[in-house]
Amino acid sequence: MSEMSKKSIQLSHGGGGQEMNKLIKGLFFKAFDNSILRQEEDAAVLSFNGKTAFTTDSFTVSPLFFAGGNIGHLAIAGTVNDLAMMGAEPQYLSCSVIIEEGFEFDKLKTIVDSMANELKTSGAKIVCGDTKVVPKGCADGIFINTTGIGEIKQADISIHNIKADDVIIVSRDIGRHGATILMSREGLSLESDLSSDCTTLWPAVKILIDNDIDIHAMRDATRGGLAAVLNEWAQASNVGISVNEADIPVCDEVKGLCELYGFEPFDLANEGTFILAVSQAQAASVISLLQQFDFCPQAAIIGTVSDEHAGKVILNTPWGSSRYLDLPQGELLPRIC
Repeated sequence: MSEMSKKSIQLSHGGGGQEMNKLIKGLFFKAFDNSILRQEEDAAVLSFNGKTAFTTDSFTVSPLFFAGGNIGHLAIAGTVNDLAMMGAEPQYLSCSVIIEEGFEFDKLKTIVDSMANELKTSGAKIVCGDTKVVPKGCADGIFINTTGIGEIKQADISIHNIKADDVIIVSRDIGRHGATILMSREGLSLESDLSSDCTTLWPAVKILIDNDIDIHAMRDATRGGLAAVLNEWAQASNVGISVNEADIPVCDEVKGLCELYGFEPFDLANEGTFILAVSQAQAASVISLLQQFDFCPQAAIIGTVSDEHAGKVILNTPWGSSRYLDLPQGELLPRIC
């Protein structure tokens, strides 16, 4: 066991001296090694071709470690997915961490190693970053900010481009991430393998683009879940969206937790589930392509778009009734990402 692995993070690790240098070189540079980062300049020098997508996100999830991932895994997947949803191939990321004094080095290494591993899925590189250490009690273990840049491979994917007669497709079962965080916080022990859906979505998006799928809109259903995405789309494109509850995949564990706590799975966050709007003519091809991936096993057509009820989302129940599926209200589960 190395000397560093026996330690926890101290204020000196953010002080700009020897301790900070050892932390950055021995952990971050080693995990994220690439030719741009290795230059150690104040800013990374990058080259771009064509249109570029740019996004940023901060991660404060509690607990830091959960079934199916951790805050580092989430930080990479979350930012890369935001790029992918715009049809952009992830290329470069920044990574800034705020670490609380006393945080265990072994836990930090686990987080950083998971980030490095998740980067391999998309091929993106962390090319710059920042480390701050704050006194004990000023943070909750660790916070991470990641910013991403990617080259757009398919233009005109937008929440404003949804058209009447489009179909709505979901890539897999919904609500897993929110339910997993809830289960972890409440200390529930269920006889199940429920875990977060946290994963990088770029490989699935890439195969759609490579097969000339004309994607009208695409969004990963994170905070606010499926309900938030569909309502944002209906309002932005001034269309009506009708979805069939029986066609929306939800696993039994998520259903059970929703019944126990009075939640709806449509409102729960996901971190590896995305929604698409495409033409009816291409819907079957989209399903076939998505189901090649082990993180899209239940890809399904769940609804249609029309000019009726513009700006609204209609949920058709299995019992023949219909109701509005509204935007979630309040904060169901704070700090889920």
